[in-house]
Amino acid sequence: MQHEDPPNEDLPQDGLRERKRRDTLERIAQTGLDLFVSKGYEHTTLDDIAAAAGISRRTFFHYFKSKDEILLAWQAGLVDSVRVAVLEEPTTQSPLDALCAALLKMALQYDTPTAAVIARLVRSSDLLRAANQAKFVRLENAAFEALCHLWPQRARRERLRMVAMAGLGAFRVAIDEWADQGAKGSLHRHIAKAFASLRSELQPDPQAPRT
Repeated sequence: MQHEDPPNEDLPQDGLRERKRRDTLERIAQTGLDLFVSKGYEHTTLDDIAAAAGISRRTFFHYFKSKDEILLAWQAGLVDSVRVAVLEEPTTQSPLDALCAALLKMALQYDTPTAAVIARLVRSSDLLRAANQAKFVRLENAAFEALCHLWPQRARRERLRMVAMAGLGAFRVAIDEWADQGAKGSLHRHIAKAFASLRSELQPDPQAPRT
């Protein structure tokens, strides 16, 4: 039997309900992730998740509409995090360097084994790959909007959009490489490497031999 914390008399009833709802949501999300890892995403059913989490199928739908939403829940807030991180960067650097610095700072928060597992799982089915693609489009738009706020000159908007597209592309390559290697090494290092490769292609060394 699951142990429940005693009621906290200092919290209002609404606060207790909200805490209970948050705890249940987190339990379902963790249970789902554990099953995806052990059984595979495609072979895990909603009934499997509900049973392992100690809830009914009906209760599951009070928290998630589908099992793919469990993975998306782990990434909630990522778009806002990108926007805020970019806005905190100084304009004494280039827009590409500002975006790189923002993503490197974010990596400290998302460099976890759970994040690596999710990065691999979202590529395990067509449905999840489509959702992951849509997520990166939102990240790209958030980065673009933030860059436009820092550099509001209208003539720069087209270039800033290209910076956002290229920078988030490097970010995606870094995440894929990191996940494929089983989260060996830090995500920070993979992001720095991807941006270094991007810069070298954008500004190639004229002395380097062409292949």
